[in-house]
Formats: sequence, structure tokens, C-alpha cells
Amino acid sequence: MSEINTIVVGGGQAGLAISEHLNLNKIPHIIFEKDRLVENWRTGRWDSLVANGPAWHDRFPSLEFKSDPDSFVHKDIVVSYFEEFAKKINAPIKTNVKVEEVIKENNLYKVTTSESIYYAKNIVVATGAFQKPVIPKIIPEPSELNQIHSKEYRNPDQLREGGVLVVGSGSSGSQIAQELLKANKNVYLSIGPHNRPPRSYRGKDNVWWFGALGVWQKKTPDPNTQHVTIAVSGYDGGKTIDFRNFAEKGMKLVGMTKKYDDGILYFENDLKINLNKGDKDYLSVLESADKYIEKNNLDFPKEEKAKIITKDPDCVLNPILELNLNDKNISNIIWATGYAYDFSWLKVDTFDENGKPIHQRGVSKEKGIYFLGLPWLSMRGSSFIWGVWQDAKYLGKYIQDYNDKLENNNLAN
Repeated sequence: MSEINTIVVGGGQAGLAISEHLNLNKIPHIIFEKDRLVENWRTGRWDSLVANGPAWHDRFPSLEFKSDPDSFVHKDIVVSYFEEFAKKINAPIKTNVKVEEVIKENNLYKVTTSESIYYAKNIVVATGAFQKPVIPKIIPEPSELNQIHSKEYRNPDQLREGGVLVVGSGSSGSQIAQELLKANKNVYLSIGPHNRPPRSYRGKDNVWWFGALGVWQKKTPDPNTQHVTIAVSGYDGGKTIDFRNFAEKGMKLVGMTKKYDDGILYFENDLKINLNKGDKDYLSVLESADKYIEKNNLDFPKEEKAKIITKDPDCVLNPILELNLNDKNISNIIWATGYAYDFSWLKVDTFDENGKPIHQRGVSKEKGIYFLGLPWLSMRGSSFIWGVWQDAKYLGKYIQDYNDKLENNNLAN
């Protein structure tokens, strides 16, 4: 049995970010990671994955990538970056140690791990947003289809012979669908509501514009886009995602996947609606960027071609509302349908009826419990590499102040 001031659960980008700030505030701590350092970047992604943002942006302030600042670095380079960062800050990490349970015991938290039992005043939950893959219960198992979550996808060669339906049009679904099309697979892509920002515009990358326009700093999502995916990536050198262009190259687009019955998948008749809403979001970013340039008298190059929307392909004009999987030889379905939280190991009273953490900027209603790395923790950028570092800075100072308060109370007593 050991006692330490702060225990961090999770050795990914969030765990490393808070470790740097705990070190700066001279707070003794230890990080427990159930697998290897940044395991999700190693094995929770497909082989060709690159970062969604350029290297100059998607990093911690205290360490730069050795790559071209404007490049979208491969996931293996991201892993090496975090390994270097962990050494730089001398992160006190224990890998291959799983936290099995956290309960409150007197004025401390009892942390049961696969290795031993620890006690701590503070627990930082840094397990991130990619915890429990979600596959909608549409096609019953077992089935003859090869159904996998995007977390399990690695490359086109792992799939069975035949066509592929990719369900989900966010960053993961759109990238995987592009890769499969490039590998000459017969690809269907099920598209739901999405934001489709430009990869770059008038000489500046999307992440630069989001900073200049205050998008990253937004505190809460728009109620109309709260459950909307973001279709942007660094795939193939970084290009604006244009689903109609995918169709021109041979991909078949369909609406949201609705139900399955006796070998037939049915889709909502909402493909054109979803594409048009994505266009509206895309054009609104361009308009805001133009206004910003004019207001600040900036000499940025014109880019009128960016405002041209690709014509609707046949699969949009004549939507596919049902798909006989056998007739079309569809043998694979990849569900790029996101993740759910799993905090079943954390036995404290700080969750709502849906199991979501109740917190303010990562500070939970249970004293000494903190969350980090979650989407919209304090702002839109919270789940991104640079954003989690900013949130960690705030929590590091908060934990220091909380420790000082506890110490003063002890002295007073």
C-alpha cells in the first residue's frame, strides 16, 4: 500500500499533459496506463492515419515536431513525439498497470490496480474520449457480414472480398472510405449530419482560421450541431473533404443507415439534406474568413474557386434508399460511429443519469476528482493535443491551490 498526492489514470496525451503541469507545480504524482504509452495512437487507429491538423498546431507548446511544420504527420511519428515528450518531462508513468477501482475511503481515494493498492488525495481521469467503441444495434449478430468498428480497421487487405459499406461521415469514416476507394473497393458511404470546414482557405489552414475566428475557444456547442460529426482530415496531404467528389470517383453515397431486414439495409432519405447542411457550414466559414480579412486589412490571396459547390451526382439526385447486400456483394461493414464513455471503475458521485461526468472545466462535483481530455471539457479545442494541454495547465494550478487549502486546514486544526 502506497500513498501519493495525485494519481493520473491514463497514459495518453491527456495524462502526459497533466503530468507536465503537475511537475511544474511540484505535485507528487504517478500515471497508470493499462497498456503502453499513448496506446490508442499505436493500435487504436488504422495503418495510414495521419494527424488531422498540421504539425505546427497539433502539438504541446513545450515540444515541436521534427517534421515539416505544415505537414500532417503519420501516427507513428506522433507516437515517437509523445515518447520524447514523456522523457523530456520525466513523466512518472507505470505502463501495463490497470486501474480496476477507485472508491472514497475517509479523506482519501483508494485506488485498486492490477499491481497494488494506492491512496491519493486527487485523481485525474485522463482516459480520453475514445473509450468504448459504439456499433448501433441494426444488424443482428451473428451474421455472415464482416462487421467491425473503425477502431479495428487497419487497411483494405484485412477485409473480405466484396464491397464495403462505411457508416459515418466524420474524420474517420471519410478517411477510411477514401482509402478503400483508392484500393479499388466497391464503397458505399452512409452520410449523416456533419460539419465540413475547408482544409485551407486563402493561404491559411483550417486550424489557423478556427483560432482567428474564435471557434476553438467556443465554450459550448451550438444546440443545432451538438451531435454533428466533423469531416476534416490530413489524408492525402490535406484536402477539403467533398463527398460529391467522392461520388464522381465511383463511391456511392447514401443517407443515414436506418434499419436492416432479411438481407436488406434501409437508409433515410436525408442524403441531400445532410450534404446541403454541410455545404452551408463550409460556406459560412469562408464568409467569416473573408470578413476577417477585410476587417483586418490583410493581404491574403483570393480563392473564389473554393466557393464553387460540386454538382450533385446521380446517387444524390436519385437516392439509394435500400441496399440488398447479397445482390450488391457487400460483405463488409465498417462502423465509424464513435465511442461511449466507460467510467464503471470510478465509484464516485459525479455522473449524470447517462453516465456522463458532471464537472466545471474538468473539476468534478466530487472534491479531488478531475477529468481531462474530454470533448468540450472547457472549449471546442479540449480534445485536441494543444487544447488538452491548455486544460491541463488550468487543472494543474487548481490542484495546487486545492492542496494548499487542505494543508492550511490541517494546520488550523
